[in-house]
Amino acid sequence: MKKIAVLTSGGDAPGMNAAIRAVVRTALDKNFNILGIERGYRGLMNGEVVPMERESVADIIQRGGTILKTARSEEFKTDKGKKIAVGILEKFQVDGLIVIGGDGSFKGAQELSKLGIATIGIPGTIDNDLAYTDFTIGFDTATNTVLDAINKLRDTSTAHQRVSIVEVMGRNCGDIALYAGLAGGAENIIIPEKGYEEEELCKNVLEAKLNGKVHNLIVLAEGIGGGEALAKKIQYVTGIEARATKLGHIQRGGSPTCRDRILASRFGYRAVELLEEGKTSRVIGIKEEKIIDLNIDEALNTPRKFDEKLYEIAEALA
Repeated sequence: MKKIAVLTSGGDAPGMNAAIRAVVRTALDKNFNILGIERGYRGLMNGEVVPMERESVADIIQRGGTILKTARSEEFKTDKGKKIAVGILEKFQVDGLIVIGGDGSFKGAQELSKLGIATIGIPGTIDNDLAYTDFTIGFDTATNTVLDAINKLRDTSTAHQRVSIVEVMGRNCGDIALYAGLAGGAENIIIPEKGYEEEELCKNVLEAKLNGKVHNLIVLAEGIGGGEALAKKIQYVTGIEARATKLGHIQRGGSPTCRDRILASRFGYRAVELLEEGKTSRVIGIKEEKIIDLNIDEALNTPRKFDEKLYEIAEALA
């Protein structure tokens, strides 16, 4: 192993830069040449490859986004696209590739591995929807961004004695809503894993009002519905003013938390170690605070286990 490359793909997540920094500096510490591939798999097919040095990743650990930029590519999914990508890696004499991203990015790494490229995956997505690992890079920061918004919305919700619905990201995974809702003291947390009944929700809102609750906070995961439609329904049924706030892509931005920076640093270091050990087709994760790695196929096929206990706690404390 003499030369390795790193790319970020798919949706950006706070902490990706910290992971890039860890990969680059660990590689240099082990006397590898290190290349950065810009704009993910699309950039790889276009040959957007740049040499990386220690100075290349100076002063980025605290920055959100990704200095390598990111993009999605339908062309890469084709046989022709994958062959082009392999040809570029061979042209630059890349011995190993580290991919930072979510499940779609890992599937790309999986395909390149089948074509003979040594690949290692680092989980970087705010959604926390990769079942094999307890946490992904960016999740903690995104959850804290949501929590900050909840704290602010609670103030205006109390002032107007209204129902506030906070719609958060996460695709079909409700972790952002669950963690932020529990930490923010939400009265109701609506997530794809549990579903909900509109009539029961409206009943809860009315009962809370009768019991002296001056406001009501609902955290809604995007994978189960839209906040605006739910607000209209609640207001129509209960007669209580309801407003929805869709946080959108601000959840992907911002300076990563201490936890995300450390997680990214540990993941990046271990990724280079695995290539040094001659490993390929592996992804890195964390279980019970210990860094793990397993085969990409196994990781992508791991069934997701929803944290029923955490949801039970959130309901009891609502």
